Amino acid sequence: MPGTTELTDTERALASRAVFSVLAAISVCHLLNDMVQSLIPAIYPILRTAFRLDFAQIGLITLTNQLTASVLQPFVGMYTDRRPQPYSLCGGMAFTLMGLLLLSVAPSFPVILAAVALVGVGSSVFHPESSRVARMASGGQHGLAQSLFQVGGNTGSSLGPLLAAFIVVPRGQGSLAWFSIATLLGIAILFGVGRWYKAHKRAHEKAAAPRHALPLPRRKVLFSIAILVALVFSKYFYIASLSSYYTFYAIAKFHVAVGTAQIMLFAFLGAVAAGTIIGGPVGDRIGRKQVIWWSILGVLPFSLVLPYANLLWTVVLTIVIGLVLASAFSAILVYAQELVPGNVGMISGLFFGLAFGMGGIGAAVLGKLADATSIVFVYRVCAFLPAVGILTALLPNLDRRRVRARAS
Repeated sequence: MPGTTELTDTERALASRAVFSVLAAISVCHLLNDMVQSLIPAIYPILRTAFRLDFAQIGLITLTNQLTASVLQPFVGMYTDRRPQPYSLCGGMAFTLMGLLLLSVAPSFPVILAAVALVGVGSSVFHPESSRVARMASGGQHGLAQSLFQVGGNTGSSLGPLLAAFIVVPRGQGSLAWFSIATLLGIAILFGVGRWYKAHKRAHEKAAAPRHALPLPRRKVLFSIAILVALVFSKYFYIASLSSYYTFYAIAKFHVAVGTAQIMLFAFLGAVAAGTIIGGPVGDRIGRKQVIWWSILGVLPFSLVLPYANLLWTVVLTIVIGLVLASAFSAILVYAQELVPGNVGMISGLFFGLAFGMGGIGAAVLGKLADATSIVFVYRVCAFLPAVGILTALLPNLDRRRVRARAS
């Protein structure tokens, strides 16, 4: 009957099995999208020299990119929760393409800001809806699906600096246009994902319909979301200190060449990509809260030692930090989606937006601090940020509630 939420056998099968071809496609597109995103901080040394920028202006570039990549995301997610847009993913990648091409020919600082803003808009459209697709294709393994989706993005983020070191650094700003091939490939893949999404969304919407009640009282849900926001702040403010300024830190403290510093950044971001795959499936097994607890607070001993380490131990410690800290986000995102069921797009947009926004604000604030003091001092201050992870103790254990619900 029209309007019924009862699933047919075919729809139930579609909603209950993981579709790894779709997960692989959306992960590859996340790789391509975030690879282009990560080219922006990777070429900061080139832009700083070419346009005579100070650290505050470098921070403003990051702020512009990540604010446009954050502010719009919850609104995109809210809209698509109510009116799913299967082909909006292609549109998001098209914005990224326009921003990339503009950045490759930007003649001035204001045009650079406009270009990175367009790239940010592309991410605002891409992330909420692609996260929904990952959950739709998860077959109930939500943590695993988000980790597979996230590892694509983090792999792309790690490739950006490496490609910048070998392509953009020797050939200059104009060579950024070559990466438009990656965005065109992403648009083609996302068109196929959009067709799958359009064909299968009915079954997944009906499967999710009975589970829209909040698992906790509204006040407790809001309190838990506030704690998760604080944890995202801690994680991404600290990540900003490494992703935006690690190359400058390595050059200033250890006097390494720009290419060597880029490779060090690649090693850190590669560790982030490797660590991402751990958090989701482990959270499916032992609970999201445990993963959040250890992945954020567990970084503290390493972050406290980092500002006093030599070159070798700096590389080792940043790799360990990347591995441990990266496991948090998939667990945080799925935990938040379970707190507010039926609002996957809004929650995904909110937390992806927070991730970008906190990173952008962090980069701007830390750039000002570096100009006023030194880049080494910035790392000494940021070392204490993972201590915010202690707030995880205040989160309710949703996994136990699900077990009790099944038992009853």
